[in-house]
Amino acid sequence: MSYNTQINDNPENNYFLGVAYHHFTKPKNSFYRNASSELDPKWVVSVGVRFEVTPASYITLQADHSQQAKFKETIAGAMYGIKIGEDLSNPLYTLHGGLFMRLNDALIPAVKLDYLPFSVSLSYDVNLSKLKTSSYGRGGFELGISYVGFLDRDNSSVNAVLCPRF
Repeated sequence: MSYNTQINDNPENNYFLGVAYHHFTKPKNSFYRNASSELDPKWVVSVGVRFEVTPASYITLQADHSQQAKFKETIAGAMYGIKIGEDLSNPLYTLHGGLFMRLNDALIPAVKLDYLPFSVSLSYDVNLSKLKTSSYGRGGFELGISYVGFLDRDNSSVNAVLCPRF
């Protein structure tokens, strides 16, 4: 479930709140074919805010907290986005750069390029936890490729329930 809205008259300034509940049926899932192994339900809470810096750029602050059984994870950070193209309300590209932190674990620099309807991102986890000695300080790369489908945005009833873009 997600809620998002504008903060003021500028549609570039908005915030969102979201809650998700996964695995409520406790499915059986095991690498060792153990029929008694159940996957515990997982809660995820997301919050974020986006502010226009200039007509061609904005900052997005966001955080996610998840909990599954006794395991918890919190990731928070910021991305700076620059719109590239003549029409800033519908830019040809948007280039993002930012930094996130997985609490008590890793620093995550990230870059992302939006070329609608696609987004491509690259991030690297810089290990800061006690596992740093085992991993020799090396983290891991993550590549993300997304396709964002759009509804008919000229329809006023559709515009009433637009979801945020990240």
